[in-house]
Amino acid sequence: MKQILIASLIVALSQAATAQENPLIDGPSWADLREDFVGDTPLLVADDLFTVDAPYRAHDAATVPIVIAQSAGATPIDHAVVIIDENPAPMAADLTFGSAMHPLKFELRVRVNQYSNVRILADTAEGTFMKGRYVKASGGCSAPASRDPEVALASMGLMRLQQFDDPVQMSGQIRDAQIMIRHPNYSGLQRDQVTQLFIGAHFIDKLEVFQGDEMLFTMEGGISVSENPVFRFSYRENGAPAFHVRARDTEGNVFEETLQKNVES
Repeated sequence: MKQILIASLIVALSQAATAQENPLIDGPSWADLREDFVGDTPLLVADDLFTVDAPYRAHDAATVPIVIAQSAGATPIDHAVVIIDENPAPMAADLTFGSAMHPLKFELRVRVNQYSNVRILADTAEGTFMKGRYVKASGGCSAPASRDPEVALASMGLMRLQQFDDPVQMSGQIRDAQIMIRHPNYSGLQRDQVTQLFIGAHFIDKLEVFQGDEMLFTMEGGISVSENPVFRFSYRENGAPAFHVRARDTEGNVFEETLQKNVES
């Protein structure tokens, strides 16, 4: 029994250490960026409002998962900005959330160009809070695209919905969903692997996701959102049979899709 207790303590301590292994670190970049993003607005301590999960050392610098999560009963986050200090364009995503997204649990994947703080500025009725993680990754913004440009452009705008629970009928239930959009999201720093010429920046800069007529979230995106963007999120079911997704890219292309939910009639 004593050995079991000791083993359990070691595991618990290890998990606690892992959870704290990559907090934000001090650096000169944020001193310059802060004025652009918040000016003189005081930043509040976010310990009890939300958590941010990101890998200490990224497996793939071009698709680094960032998870923002709240516990039930937390003050609603209505707006959040994802900032990657050391990226060429630090603003990765400017997000606005509807009431059905509270309490917030939201994941997106980003590019990290060099070792950097990844910080979240979260707005609530109480003020602006900041939290984040330090991520060891490099080359994410210039990493070669996974597909040939002609193939990538041919499938551009295709969307797919995945849900992680059984069909439900009751409105008000918290559910999980994931939306994937086919788009190369070229950063402008990648080279064509045949010609070795730079591929011009071409990415989704506006995204709107609705549940029926109810807005779930919108995003203004930059070059740091990964290729073939994926968004996983929790939401409160309102009984609408489908999501409506509208995306616009920097070339003026507009993609719209109605994605049927697994809701029982």
